[in-house]
Amino acid sequence: MIASVLRLSRRDCKALRITDPYSIHRVVYSLFEDTRSDAEKRASKPNGILYADKGGDFHQRQILLLSDREPMQPEYGEVVSKPIPDGFLHHDRYGFEVTVNPSRRNSASRKLVPVKGREAVIEWFIERAKSSWGFEATPEHLQIQRLGVQQIKKGEQILTHGSATLKGELQVIDRERFVRSFEQGIGRGRAFGFGLLQIVPLSNPFEL
Repeated sequence: MIASVLRLSRRDCKALRITDPYSIHRVVYSLFEDTRSDAEKRASKPNGILYADKGGDFHQRQILLLSDREPMQPEYGEVVSKPIPDGFLHHDRYGFEVTVNPSRRNSASRKLVPVKGREAVIEWFIERAKSSWGFEATPEHLQIQRLGVQQIKKGEQILTHGSATLKGELQVIDRERFVRSFEQGIGRGRAFGFGLLQIVPLSNPFEL
């Protein structure tokens, strides 16, 4: 896996017409050739690309990338890449930050419904982490940094995603699932900047 950061100046953002989350999606995906076959696309095979828009200031914007192949150098901006070190995913405890799209499928209607409210989002995250993602999130260290809504205009269609950025500490309980969660992302909306686990190994119980 390759970790990268895309740095865009104010001039770059203007040239690339970055105005909303969909334009970020467009710019990120332009850095990679789609290696999936038509059959793999129909089967919803992961495309091997995750990203997180970290925003920035008046002068520069940064987007973190994780991919199974190296991105191309863009016409605008700069990409700096490095491979994930051997052993990086072999630790037991990590500090983490992640932006997720909290949602559940209604058992009766089968429709996706957003999870709303801080307590409900924390409960959802702790439950999903343990049952699906291969780790336990320590409740006393778990914080919600931001709650909001992401709206994406794609042609005449408007896609709305609930958005929650969480920060805390995790304990790996299923290594195989945890590695898959890191490499493929967690939750829904991964094509639009959700689900990238940004992790740092921890050695001290109180270090974050």
